[in-house]
Amino acid sequence: MLKKVFVAPDPGRLRLRHATRAVLGIGLAVVVCGVAGHSLVAAITGGLAALLALFTVTDTTVRGQAVTTALLPAAGLPVLALAAALHDQPVARDLAFLAVMGAGVYARRWGPRGHALGVFAFMSFFITQFLHTLPGQLPELFSAVLLSLLAASSVRFGLWCYERRLPVAALLAPVAGRGLSRATTRQAVQAVTGGALALLAGQLLSDQRWYWAVGATWWVFVNTASRGETLVRGFRRILGTLIGIPVGLVVIAPLHGAAVPTAILVALGVFGIFYSAAVSYTWMMFSVTVLAGALYGALGVLDPALLALRLVETGVGALGAMLAVLVVLPVTTHATTDAWIQRALRCVHACTAEATARLAGSASADPASRVAELEALLGRVRLSLGPLVHPLSPLRARKARAGQVLALLDDCAREVRGLASVAADPEASHDARLAAACWRVESSVEALTAPARRRREAAAAVGVPQPAGAVEPALAHLHGLERALAELAAPLHSSPRAPLVGA
Repeated sequence: MLKKVFVAPDPGRLRLRHATRAVLGIGLAVVVCGVAGHSLVAAITGGLAALLALFTVTDTTVRGQAVTTALLPAAGLPVLALAAALHDQPVARDLAFLAVMGAGVYARRWGPRGHALGVFAFMSFFITQFLHTLPGQLPELFSAVLLSLLAASSVRFGLWCYERRLPVAALLAPVAGRGLSRATTRQAVQAVTGGALALLAGQLLSDQRWYWAVGATWWVFVNTASRGETLVRGFRRILGTLIGIPVGLVVIAPLHGAAVPTAILVALGVFGIFYSAAVSYTWMMFSVTVLAGALYGALGVLDPALLALRLVETGVGALGAMLAVLVVLPVTTHATTDAWIQRALRCVHACTAEATARLAGSASADPASRVAELEALLGRVRLSLGPLVHPLSPLRARKARAGQVLALLDDCAREVRGLASVAADPEASHDARLAAACWRVESSVEALTAPARRRREAAAAVGVPQPAGAVEPALAHLHGLERALAELAAPLHSSPRAPLVGA
């Protein structure tokens, strides 16, 4: 399982860049807080604010990222103040925590910016519980948060702004709908329900560390859109925490908060969070557990009983999330997956059209940006299909079908990348057959995504892909794309529970 993190593809070393820049940005934030004379608690608050800014702000443009980062204090500081003011009023504090939780999930309807602001607001409330913040500490904590965000931003947008040279991925807005049919609305209700269950159970376990259970429920919901995704993420969260506990017992606890080794462990935890997040939620949670253990060691409160309590509270929180998505307004995996697959297929056609236009001589055609959009959409499809292809999934027919869909979509992505690469060659020439092949791709996509009646009409218009033979590389990629799209018809248009022919 650990091998997956290190052998997973890392195009352009993006994961390595993200992780290294995060260590630099958060390290600078903590140093700035130290130079400003802030206490250890304030420095930890500032460091966590920098981590959240670097981790959750994912707008598709550098300017958008800068705007969202600038808005984070507006979302976080009032919540920080509210949580501190309610420190000695348990009932009001708990109700406010759940309200912030629901609002944070609902904010996802506004895309990456809403998601980032929602996470920052929730975590601001969580941090006050983590550090037992009192109103008298607020001026120092406000200063630490602002200084840390400035320090992290100076690294992200100044010292190392590599995004300016990268293709812009698409804005992955949540699947649309109205009222309770909107996924974000349903998830907000689910999150509050799961959070309430976790809060009650967590307080029965500990009146000091109950917030761990609520935090576990929150993070299980982040970046999930169906009950299947949530169930798998809950399992992986518990597993990652379980794996990280021995590190706390064997490595962190004996250090007794020694400054240099603790700082090294914090840096390793931060690096692990950013490096593994895109490929393994289990190992990301392992890194989070190491980071949390190191911070508790620095605060001088780490012991085996605390680590055991963290594991139990995490389990309670994950269970609360799982129960909520199963019982309260469930969003099925099939409905969510189908929507993302259709978006990916439409993007395949857009990529093809842009590449073909580029080969025809259009200077404004930009297949690279469309390829980046397709990669982002396929990542979302993989996440949505994750529950079905999970090794423990008992649904054999649906597992086989999901695996075939992923394999064929990967084939589409490979052919599209090859086509875009050919189109980028200034010596590539236009062939009249490109337009016909592109039209057939458009008809194939229409046959896969249209309602049944129009699907039959489109399918009748799709020709049989001709062998590429010695034709130009662009035509070879287009014919490969046609074949993959034709093969997708079987798994996408048959019953999800029916066995695949030939499987």
